[in-house]
Amino acid sequence: MTGYSGEMKPLRIAFCVYRGNPYSGGQGVYTKYLSHELARRGHHVEVFSGQPYPDIDLASVRLTKLPSLDLYRDEDPFRVPRLGEFGSLEDILEFAIMASGGFPEPRSFGWRLEKSLDSRRDEFDLIHDNQSLSWSILRLASKGWPVIGSIHHPITVDRELAIKHARGLKAKFGALRWYGFVKMQTEVASRLERVLTVSEASRNDLLTHMKVELDRSRVVPIGVDTSVFRPISEIVKEPGLIVTTASADVPLKGLHVLVEAMAEVRTVRPAARLIIIGSPNRDSKLPARVAELGLENHVSFAGVVSQEEMVRLYGRAELAVVPSLYEGFSLPAVEAMACGIPLVATDGGALPEVTGADGETVLLARAGDPMNLAKKILEGLDSAMLREVIAKNALERVMSRFTWRETARMTEQNYLEVLAAHG
Repeated sequence: MTGYSGEMKPLRIAFCVYRGNPYSGGQGVYTKYLSHELARRGHHVEVFSGQPYPDIDLASVRLTKLPSLDLYRDEDPFRVPRLGEFGSLEDILEFAIMASGGFPEPRSFGWRLEKSLDSRRDEFDLIHDNQSLSWSILRLASKGWPVIGSIHHPITVDRELAIKHARGLKAKFGALRWYGFVKMQTEVASRLERVLTVSEASRNDLLTHMKVELDRSRVVPIGVDTSVFRPISEIVKEPGLIVTTASADVPLKGLHVLVEAMAEVRTVRPAARLIIIGSPNRDSKLPARVAELGLENHVSFAGVVSQEEMVRLYGRAELAVVPSLYEGFSLPAVEAMACGIPLVATDGGALPEVTGADGETVLLARAGDPMNLAKKILEGLDSAMLREVIAKNALERVMSRFTWRETARMTEQNYLEVLAAHG
C-alpha cells in the first residue's frame, strides 16, 4: 500500500495481548471481537498471546502462542514450576519477579514478543499492543515498527485503590510491589505515538495519570456482541433478583460497596437477593463480610459462567448493577443494557458517559456510597414502569452506539493515520 492512501489494500496487523482469555477480563473480549471484525474488513490479523489464550476465529485470524510459565492459572495460582519447566532466561526472570511479590506478565510477554517479531518485520505493517505496554514495545518502535497501543483505563487507578484498601503496612507494601509494573507502563504509554482508549473520561485520565498527551490519544468505544447479549422474552423474571458481573474481586469493582448496599436493601425488600457472576479471590474478605451482615442466603457467587448462561441470568433478573468505583468503559454495563435489563450503575469514571442519563437509560448512584446505591436499587425494584422505560431506552442506546463493526472501522482509521505518518 503506497503512502496508505487511495484504494486501501489489506493491512498486516500483529495484534498483541499478554493474556487473552475472553473470560478473564476486557482484554480478551477486545481481542476476540476486534480481531474478527478487522479480518471481516479484509485485513490479515495475527494475534500474539500468552496464557490464558484467546478464543478467536481461527478460520480468519492466526494465533501465535507465546507460552509463559502460566504462574497464575486458575487451578494453581502463584505456583512453583518444576525445574524442567525452566527453558529460557525469560522463564527464570518471570518466576523471580513473581517470587519477589511482583506481577511479571506484561514485562515477560514483551520479552517473548520481541524475540518472535524481531525477524518478521517484512511480514507486518504495524503492531497493535493491547495494554501490555512493555519496554519491548518501545524497542520494537525504535526499530521502525509503527505501533499503536490500546489502554482501556489507566492502571494507576487500580493501584491507588488497591493501596487505599489494603489493611496494614505489609498489605500496602504488597500492593505496591504487585503493581511495580505500572511505572514501566506509564513511561511506555507516554512515549507511544498513538494510544486508543474507550471513552473521553479514560482519555482525560490517561493525560492526568499516565502523561499521554491528548494529541496522541483517540477515543474508540468498544462494542458488544448483540447476537449473544440480547433480550430473551420467554424467561420469567424472579422478583427481587439482582445480578452483577465482576471480572475480578478487587476494590476497583466495588463489590464490597454493593454487599453493604444489599444489607440496606433487605431491610425494605426482605426477598431481595444478589447473584455475583464470578468468584471471590482466595484471600477475599467478601464472604466473611456477607456472613457478618447475615446475607449468606441472599448473596451468592455463580463462579465463571458461559456467555449464554450470563444472558439467561440477566434475563431472570429485575435489575443489573455495576457498582464500580471507577471504569474506563464497562463492558458489563453495556452487555446488561444489550440484554434489555434495567441497570443501576455508579458515576465512577466513564460510566455516566457510557450508560447515559440518570432515569432515562440508567439509574446512577454515587460511586463508593452504599446508602445511595441502595436507594437507587430500591428505586428500580419499586417501579415496574421505570424498569421498562430504562431497559427500552438503554437497549436503543447500545444498538446505536456500541457495535464491534464500528469499533473496527474506527480502529482501522487510526491504523491508516499512523501509517501515513510513517510514509
